[in-house]
Amino acid sequence: MSNPLALIIEDDYDLAAIFDEALKAARFETRVIRTGDIAMKELATSIPDVVILDLNLPHVAGTDILKQIRADDRLSHVRVIVTTADARLGEMLQEEADLVLLKPISFSQLRDMAKRLRMR
Repeated sequence: MSNPLALIIEDDYDLAAIFDEALKAARFETRVIRTGDIAMKELATSIPDVVILDLNLPHVAGTDILKQIRADDRLSHVRVIVTTADARLGEMLQEEADLVLLKPISFSQLRDMAKRLRMR
């Protein structure tokens, strides 16, 4: 059986690397995407198990990507973890996201959360 797929949609190279390593430590296959437009193209052709979604992305906002995921029946089971430094915006998206993580996010936080997601 193959490992579940996690898309990491994050334009900050350091954070993307931390998320990538944390998810790999939890035995996810990962793909890192750095822009919103590429993320939209990827989501049109693949069905990940988990999406780690930054809200401030170049070309297409994370909020638009979240709306697209929630509107697409193919992606109805996808767990979306929103990452943001904007606590107010994160609070506004709690109903749409499966989880909102406020930055800064540590390696161990994300790894432990990813392990819990694999158990479900």
